[in-house]
Amino acid sequence: MSQKILLPLFSVVVLISCTPQQQVTRTYKYQGYQIQNQNKVDESILKMLAPFSDSINKTMNRVIGFSTTGLTKKQPESELGNFMTDCMKEMAHQKFGKKVDAAFVNYGGIRSYLPKGDITVGKIYELMPFDNLIVLQEVNGSVLKLFLAKVAERGGWPVSGMSYQIKDKHPQNILIGGKPIDDNTIYIIANTDYIALQGGDDCSMLKGLPTVNIGYLFRDALIEYVQQVTKKGNPIESKIEGRVMY
Repeated sequence: MSQKILLPLFSVVVLISCTPQQQVTRTYKYQGYQIQNQNKVDESILKMLAPFSDSINKTMNRVIGFSTTGLTKKQPESELGNFMTDCMKEMAHQKFGKKVDAAFVNYGGIRSYLPKGDITVGKIYELMPFDNLIVLQEVNGSVLKLFLAKVAERGGWPVSGMSYQIKDKHPQNILIGGKPIDDNTIYIIANTDYIALQGGDDCSMLKGLPTVNIGYLFRDALIEYVQQVTKKGNPIESKIEGRVMY
């Protein structure tokens, strides 16, 4: 099977300046090529890459957990979102050594799902393909409300450690640790560097706030968290708890 690409052999472009007496003409030559699948495979290249390919496949196919139901994402709340934010909150507490009041995962950053059955390292990479880092920030209640207003405008993001309701794209009844949010209280929240440091998804209100970053990838946190849950003999599961409601 082959496919022909028909390209013009010559194309003439005339550029005329603002001065009528001056003009520059350039001629470009193009060559047509035929693409086909009859080209010989370079066995030496395949042999050279084989050890790397085998190593990557072995790593990605390694089973680290098991799910009895499978986890998928949806708004305003989902089992997958709750699982991921619980992971971020717990692993941030373990790695940073600080009490974390709340953790957030931007909805658009969740790129896949966790299937029913075996969960492999490769599935975690599909779920979180970006090299996003977990960071901690100190945020007062008034700024946190601005952040939640943007989150509510976007339909609601997964959260752990708190709950809120959305009405007419605005957050209401915000509770942190079971208590109403206070404008003057300083809260420690976990987020990704994409949101907290880069102001991604229009979250510029978080940029410039006191931040702790130890270079800990969220993807690595997910892998470690799954391994910890599995080591305790538990499946990877979560449930809807009314954390985010319309």
